[in-house]
Amino acid sequence: MKIIGIARHRLSTDGDGVTTLVAFHGCPLRCQYCLNPQSLDDGDRFREYSLEGLYAETRIDELYFIATNGGVTFGGGEPCLYADFIREFHKLCGASWRLNLETSLNVPSVNIETLLPVVNTMIIDIKDMNPEIYSSYTGQSNDLVLDNLRLIAEAGRQHDCIVRIPLIPNYNTDTDREASRKALETFGFDRFDLFTYQIRKH
Repeated sequence: MKIIGIARHRLSTDGDGVTTLVAFHGCPLRCQYCLNPQSLDDGDRFREYSLEGLYAETRIDELYFIATNGGVTFGGGEPCLYADFIREFHKLCGASWRLNLETSLNVPSVNIETLLPVVNTMIIDIKDMNPEIYSSYTGQSNDLVLDNLRLIAEAGRQHDCIVRIPLIPNYNTDTDREASRKALETFGFDRFDLFTYQIRKH
């Protein structure tokens, strides 16, 4: 598994307690202001980790995880592309570590079905709920995103999600962002993070 980076000792930034962020290579989106463009290149410069190797690397901080109710946050790129890997990782670390995802949800629903039983918190970067704005900004449809929002809602896991609703310069407005929030509330989501993207084209 190609990992573009591992960041240790993170506090209150991507999950409860002390977390370690593990960023996967690869993403289905081509966002105009991509925060991690290195996840989109050929990946030759990044380290390959086996399941056991990544567990050994992150286990260094197990005492922090257990003491603070922390754990590992999988980001990227798009971690949900590697649902089976994360499910097997959960078998190694056990329930004493929290597992979190930073995701766009733009993956097949079977991936989310695989992850729901093993993930504690999903931090969802929704971009914008308007299909035209979403497509213009990411180069992709948000049909899979909507399917997965429904799947999470049907599983009763909305309260385990933090939905990031960005103001994207040149792509959406505060009015669009408010419309996204209201649409998400109809699914039962109620934890939102509103912020503004910094312009940095790749």
